[in-house]
Amino acid sequence: MWFLYLIECSNGALYAGITTDVEARYAKHASGKGAKYTRANPPQRLIGSIAFEDRSSASKAEYKIKQLPRAEKVAFLLGR
Repeated sequence: MWFLYLIECSNGALYAGITTDVEARYAKHASGKGAKYTRANPPQRLIGSIAFEDRSSASKAEYKIKQLPRAEKVAFLLGR
């Protein structure tokens, strides 16, 4: 399984990513060893995640959520 996850960063921005292990990936972001963006803007909390059967589906959902305005990103994630 692959997961699309959404993190709220210290600057108030939302960061979306995909992974096979949400907890481990969040821990990596929180430790400063994750994505370049979250190294500069540390995560404050994990908003949630959605499971997908394969990487392709998760990547397509990640692209889609990154195109949405902030309020719609949370609704997209929580509304599924």
